[in-house]
Amino acid sequence: MKEPLINLYVGNLSPETTDYDLEDAFGKFGKVSVARVNIDRQTGRSRGFGFVDMPLKEESDAAILGMNGKEFKGRTLTVNEARSR
Repeated sequence: MKEPLINLYVGNLSPETTDYDLEDAFGKFGKVSVARVNIDRQTGRSRGFGFVDMPLKEESDAAILGMNGKEFKGRTLTVNEARSR
């Protein structure tokens, strides 16, 4: 059976942060399946947060430790395991 992806919430993103920027930053901690910045449908601009999916728990834990509270593109990030809706 395939392990579920660990979904990480990434908050306080700068407006110019792209999906690629997130993938690149979190890729330093392990494999990134998907990285996406949440975009406002009406304005087409970043809503200031995004999500990163990683397949391995150890790597996602390392990413949380490595990125939470760190400066990224001039902003201090909030990173934690995303809560389900």
